Amino acid sequence: MAHVKPKGSFVALVTPMNEDGSIDYEGFRTLLSWHEENGTEAVLIMGSTGEVSMLSPEERREIITRTAKMKTGNVLFYYGCTGNNTQTTIDYVRYAKAEGGDGAIIAAPAYICADNEAITEYALEVCDAVDFPVGFYNNPPRVKTDLHWSDILRLAKHPNMVVLKESTTRVGQVAQVCAAKPDMAIMCCCSPNLGLVIPTMALGGHGTANMTGNIIPREMAVISKKWETGGDAFACREAWLHGAEPADRRRKLPRHVLSPAAPGGAEGRRVREMGSARGAS
Repeated sequence: MAHVKPKGSFVALVTPMNEDGSIDYEGFRTLLSWHEENGTEAVLIMGSTGEVSMLSPEERREIITRTAKMKTGNVLFYYGCTGNNTQTTIDYVRYAKAEGGDGAIIAAPAYICADNEAITEYALEVCDAVDFPVGFYNNPPRVKTDLHWSDILRLAKHPNMVVLKESTTRVGQVAQVCAAKPDMAIMCCCSPNLGLVIPTMALGGHGTANMTGNIIPREMAVISKKWETGGDAFACREAWLHGAEPADRRRKLPRHVLSPAAPGGAEGRRVREMGSARGAS
């Protein structure tokens, strides 16, 4: 049976934290309900927006276990499962499947700057190891590895590779992938390359894998709807050009979204610090 593919607004969630740095699971519940109410169709828990590099392995597993129990069936729950090597990545993907997740997103491991062939083989090895929906995050600004469209189409032939989260600067890359019509959801990341969103949707993209939905989820749901009619395209344009004013939207956010550094955010989401106040450099 073919895997269900994400579509529409696929939001990389923040990880809410308590004052003491522990994970705020009631904050997770609030955020997930808010996204469901505002049209988000899939969430990525523990993507880079969720500060996954700041979490311990034990925290990563606990987040999967506890949030998977919050599923209502209306939003797909994907988990960031990239490890620092192939086996660790496979282990996280297996854990996400065992605990009831809907899919996993993997990227090239950070720092190693492997070549395209090595990362393509790594992704295929993960897909071979677990019968579970997997997406690949092509994120050269973070990991330096930048898969060519031919590498991506090679990945797309694997039945477990169901979504591309593209973060290159090249519209031509997206055009080549869309033109090939692979059996996968084609999505672009809205950061750091915001200018890729409209070209991706216009070329036939299935949605956006975004972080902006943490602030304006309803608008991102409109922007991220696949263009099937002219009305979809015009609605996307209006939401893109005339979204809610940030100040107005901020008043409607769950408190768990607000950073303590933001105006009015002193009681909001705590960001995990790199070190203590006395020892940080």
